[in-house]
Amino acid sequence: MLGPKTAIKLEHVSVLYRVPRERITSFKEYAIRTLQGRVDHDEFWALHDVSLEVREGETFGIIGRNGAGKSTLLKLVARVLRPSLGRVWVRGRVAPLLELGAGFHPELTGRENVFLNGALLGFSKSEVSSRFEPIVDFADVWEFIDAPLRTYSTGMAARLGFAVATAMRPDVLIVDEILPVGDEGFQQKCKARIDEFRRQGTTTLVVTHDRNLVREVCDRAVWLDHGLVRALGSPDEVTGRYKGPPREASVPEDTQLP
Repeated sequence: MLGPKTAIKLEHVSVLYRVPRERITSFKEYAIRTLQGRVDHDEFWALHDVSLEVREGETFGIIGRNGAGKSTLLKLVARVLRPSLGRVWVRGRVAPLLELGAGFHPELTGRENVFLNGALLGFSKSEVSSRFEPIVDFADVWEFIDAPLRTYSTGMAARLGFAVATAMRPDVLIVDEILPVGDEGFQQKCKARIDEFRRQGTTTLVVTHDRNLVREVCDRAVWLDHGLVRALGSPDEVTGRYKGPPREASVPEDTQLP
């Protein structure tokens, strides 16, 4: 269970993925071959026995190379993935600023997509209505708000996605080190909003490869390497150990997988 000052807790969490060995081009083919017992899978542990706690209001860095397990950990925190083993607790509403506008529909207008994406993020219709004008103001898309989303540039759609996701202060904010949300001026607006959330007590997860960024903005950090926690503690301690090539083995030789 979560303590009174804990925002996120992972307790002995492992995630197992099963990947077909052969490329299967359609769900229909996959279903038929599965029923016939003709699908062979490879298995790998994206996370193995991860335990950590993040305190309320803390800025917590998650550092590691591609394939380290960062994305899997984020999906657990965002409640879109369940662990294969272990337990995950998260207090409050989560805003993951990673796949902005992932719930948008290209044939709907910007206005309709604001309400659709807001609903997917857990907002009521009245909550979205009361914040609609500030959302469009922040994204600066009034000229196109009633045009189909397919007519938007990638940057416009990302700006609208960011504006919807941050329309209300979340309890937990997940931030990629590089926000693909338009020009430098708009990125400064994004950073200012994120900084304001942090000052107001939002718990922030910062996902990065950059040791300097962790030292500059984080209170504590974790280094993930092939699904394992290699270091957990102060930014200086963790970034001091995060260097050199990643280890070849996904799990130490003396570790028994469940």
